Amino acid sequence: MEPISKPFPKVISDHNGSGVTTVSVCTLASGSKGNCIYISTADKAILVDAGLSGREIEYRMRQRDLSPQTLQAIIVSHEHSDHIRGVGVLARRYSVPVFMSRETACAAQSSLGRLPSCCHFEPGMPFTIAPFSIHPFNVSHDAVDPVGFTIAMNGCRIGVATDLGIATGLVEEHLKGCHLLVIEANHDLEMLINGPYPWHLKQRIKGRNGHLSNDAAEALLRTVISNDLRYVVLGHLSETNNTSTLALKSVKKAVSGHHVHVVVAEQDRCGPVIML
Repeated sequence: MEPISKPFPKVISDHNGSGVTTVSVCTLASGSKGNCIYISTADKAILVDAGLSGREIEYRMRQRDLSPQTLQAIIVSHEHSDHIRGVGVLARRYSVPVFMSRETACAAQSSLGRLPSCCHFEPGMPFTIAPFSIHPFNVSHDAVDPVGFTIAMNGCRIGVATDLGIATGLVEEHLKGCHLLVIEANHDLEMLINGPYPWHLKQRIKGRNGHLSNDAAEALLRTVISNDLRYVVLGHLSETNNTSTLALKSVKKAVSGHHVHVVVAEQDRCGPVIML
């Protein structure tokens, strides 16, 4: 499959209609202004992060015929505002528990307010929100306890790794064997170096605790790609230091010869619902 470019369809599916429950994934937003991923199977769903306002997340869900009433939980990768802005509001409005590490919960407490239920996980220790089996793993980022996730259900495996400065061997091992990956392709290195950001910010972005470049995303994909992988969602693209064209050009090299569908997640609108 060739990478998809704008405009994209509302739904992307290679589900064969065999009667097996479909797994759906939709990136509601991705970028420095807010991040949120919806994952569902049958009548149960979770959000990975909720970095837009609660009202905006609800609006984007309605655009894709997704119901917040199906939410079983919100799982949080780290405490930065573009990942937790809507967590407290949604948790209270729909009485859903929030899952995050203890350190992240302490760092985010003042921003989240009172939560109906807060459950702590340990990076490296799997936990279950039926029917989802979730395995958080450590990533390198300038937060107190940042994690990525693998999420398994109904024979499908999804990997989420955005906001990381380097793809360590641990990250690579967790992302192998996934059917769908949401990975970071934050910046084109040349655009970043020659762009308008002050030098200290450029250093932070391209540093070990910053964000993955297009080239780093390509290298990560080359390491983890397998015959199981069917979809790649490129996330957290910089509006100043990257373009979807450049990100796709890099990643196409890694998926060449594989039947992989590539989607670029956007900041200002929700992506397609991908059905596995």
